[in-house]
Amino acid sequence: MTSRKVPEKLIEMTKENLAPRQPTTATTGLSRFRRSRRVLPGFLPTLGGTLLFLSLIILLPLAALAIKAADLSWADFWMQISDARAVATYRITLTSALLATLFNVILGVWLAWILTRYEFPGRRWIDAAVDLPFALPTAVAGLSLATLLAPNGLIGQLFAPWDIKLAYALPGMVTAMVFTSFPFVVRTVQPVLADLDPQVEEAAAILGAKPRTVFLKVIFPAILPAVLAGATLALVRSLGEFGAVVFIAGNLPFQTEITSLLIYTKVAEHEYEAAAALATVVLGAALAVLVVMNTIQGKLYRRLHG
Repeated sequence: MTSRKVPEKLIEMTKENLAPRQPTTATTGLSRFRRSRRVLPGFLPTLGGTLLFLSLIILLPLAALAIKAADLSWADFWMQISDARAVATYRITLTSALLATLFNVILGVWLAWILTRYEFPGRRWIDAAVDLPFALPTAVAGLSLATLLAPNGLIGQLFAPWDIKLAYALPGMVTAMVFTSFPFVVRTVQPVLADLDPQVEEAAAILGAKPRTVFLKVIFPAILPAVLAGATLALVRSLGEFGAVVFIAGNLPFQTEITSLLIYTKVAEHEYEAAAALATVVLGAALAVLVVMNTIQGKLYRRLHG
């Protein structure tokens, strides 16, 4: 078979089209004009509106909380937050929240992987059901879980012969926190998994890496910042959960009483300063978790993207 000779004129035209062009005065001015324009016109009005919104919705209530807690002297403040009953609620709340977050990370990454990498009947229904805890009132979720996990409930009766309590015990509290915070991990990891370049995984497989090695060395480091972000949101949500837990915890002091319930009890007893003091502890713990996790996430992101 004889090869056809490409005309030299066509080769020269192709080289001219592929060669980088020097920017002209018109194109330079147009690029400067485009860089100077912003998506939201008016930087100062936009910034002012944002700060006003944050002040009214977030900063003002937090300031009111701090002012109310400041009505107590330092000795009274310390007495309220270091009371034995309060310390017991910290331990119970933190233990339940950590267990729920650990479960959410494992199951959330797994479900995000399934929804991203596989097509199967009912996939859209499962994907939509992930957001159900966002739409369902937490009190309804807690009442439903208490009905299912009670000793005479549909699930609780299966464990009753072995004297295993799900409702009104730690397993029920963890289940309620898992239910309310589960979507955060899935919705944070899912888009990152969908945006991963499959060619990187294919290259690792061609070089002889096993599927487990590909996941641990290639995929997991890329999604780790998203996993930490989802875990942070799930943990913070679990620390402040009230409606779902209060119906299933049993609310026994020193056993199943969470900090949110103790705050509610103080408010019902008109001890507003004590309630504000306990609320500042929860708020401080949530802010500390956010700051630490965001710092770690930023370092991981810079390491991945140089």
